[in-house]
Amino acid sequence: MSRTDFYKKCRLDYPTFTYQGYSYDLNDEGISMTFDFSIDGLSEFHPTWFIPRINAVDSIDESLIDDMVFSLGMVELISYWKIACPPTVIIKDRKLTDQQISWWKKLYFNGLGEFYYTNGIDEDFDAFMTVKCESDKTTRQFAPVDIPTASANKKPKVLIPVGGGKDSVVSIELLKEHADINCYVINSRGATDATVEVANLTDNTIYAKRTLDKNMLDLNKQGFLNGHTPFSALVAFSSIIAGYLNGLSFVALSNEGSANESTVLNSYVNHQYSKSFEFEADFRSYEKNYIGSGVFYFSFLRPLSELQIAMLFSRFKKYHGIFKSCNVGSKQDIWCGHCPKCLFVYIILSPYLSVEELDAIFGKRLFEDETLMEDFDKLCGILPEKPFECVGSRDEVNASVTEAISKYASRQMPLPVLLKHYQDEAVVPAIPFAKYIKQYSTEHALNEYFEKIIKDALNNERNN
Repeated sequence: MSRTDFYKKCRLDYPTFTYQGYSYDLNDEGISMTFDFSIDGLSEFHPTWFIPRINAVDSIDESLIDDMVFSLGMVELISYWKIACPPTVIIKDRKLTDQQISWWKKLYFNGLGEFYYTNGIDEDFDAFMTVKCESDKTTRQFAPVDIPTASANKKPKVLIPVGGGKDSVVSIELLKEHADINCYVINSRGATDATVEVANLTDNTIYAKRTLDKNMLDLNKQGFLNGHTPFSALVAFSSIIAGYLNGLSFVALSNEGSANESTVLNSYVNHQYSKSFEFEADFRSYEKNYIGSGVFYFSFLRPLSELQIAMLFSRFKKYHGIFKSCNVGSKQDIWCGHCPKCLFVYIILSPYLSVEELDAIFGKRLFEDETLMEDFDKLCGILPEKPFECVGSRDEVNASVTEAISKYASRQMPLPVLLKHYQDEAVVPAIPFAKYIKQYSTEHALNEYFEKIIKDALNNERNN
C-alpha cells in the first residue's frame, strides 16, 4: 500500500484526535508539564516537559502560566497527530477564536510541508484539519506586558537557545558584552554542553527536558505515518516559559535570513519553516495577543546569511573543536562526514578556514568524497530539491564553492572531485563571493552593524 493510500485509510479508521488536557507542577525547582493526547481508537499519549528555574523571580501569574502550558501543548500535539492525521482535532480544555484556529492551522500545515511532500501526500489547507473546541474557557486577550528596555545602568536580560552549532556561538559571542546572558538547552548533548562550558555560561544555562511518549515511537516502528514537524515552534513556546519563570525579557534566536528559502524550489515546502521570519512574526503576534508574557522573541541573526555567520564564526577559534551540527552523528557527538549537513557546513566554512583547519574539524576532506555528489548538486541548485536539513540558500552555497575553487587555485592545489565537477559541469551561474561580504569586510563595519542590531532589537523595537 502506498503512503498516500495508507494516509487516506488512517483518516477513515481514526477520524478524531483529542487534546484531552494537561497538568503541571510549578515549584522553586521549575515547572513539570504533562500533556494528554489521544488518537481515538488507536492510542493515548502523555509526553512530558521540565523547565528549571535558576533565577529568582518576585512573582508569578498562575493564569499566565496556564495559558503558556496549554499553548506549548498545542505545538506538541502535532508530533502525535501526524501518526494517523485524523481529520478532526478536538480541544477539550479551551475555546479558541476563529483567528486562533486559523493561526494554529497555518503553523501545522506549513510546518508539515516536508512531511506531506516526503510521504507523497497531496493535501490542502482547508481539508487537512478541522478544529473543534469543547470548552467555554478562553485564552486571554489584552494589552501585553511591557518589555523592559535596555538602560545605561542595566544590561538587558537575554535567553539564547543553544543547539550546539555555529549560529548560537555567534549570538553568544556578539551579545555577551551587551547583555546579561542565560542559555537555553533542550535535551542536552555533548556539543550543547561544550558550547556553554567554553562560553563560561554553564551556571547560567536552563537545561530543559522533553520526553516523547513511548506509544508514538512504537507506532512509528509499526509503520504509521512519520516525518518532520516544526521543532523550532516548540523552542519558541517553551522558551517564553523559560524566560518568564527566570525573569528574562528577551529570547534571542540565531535563525538567519537563509531560513526563509524553500527546500523544494518554487514551492511552500520549507524544512526550516518554523525558523523563518514569517513564523517569527506570526509567533510574536500570537504571543502578544493571546499570552502576553512580556518576553520578546526575535532572531538576532535574522539580517545575516549563513555565509556571513560563517565568517564571524571562523574567528571564534575556541569553539572549532567542539561545535557539532550533524544530526546523524548527534548522539555520538561527531561529524559523520557522510550527510548533507556535514557537507553544507564544510562548504560554508571553506572560504574562511584553511584545508588543514577543516581537516581538524571534520576529520576528512569532504570535497574529495564522490559519494556526496548528489547532496552537493542539491545544495548548489543543480538539482531543484535542497536536502531536508537546516542549510543555507543556493546562492550562498554557490558563492562559497566559487571562492573555494579560487583558494585551491591560489595555492596551486589540484581541485578535489566535487569542485572539479562544479567547475566542469555545473549549469548554475557562479555567484560572486563579494556580493555577500563586501559591506562586512572590515572589523569596523562589523562592529557598527551589530551595534545597530543590538540597539534596535534590545531597545524594545518589537513592532517592526
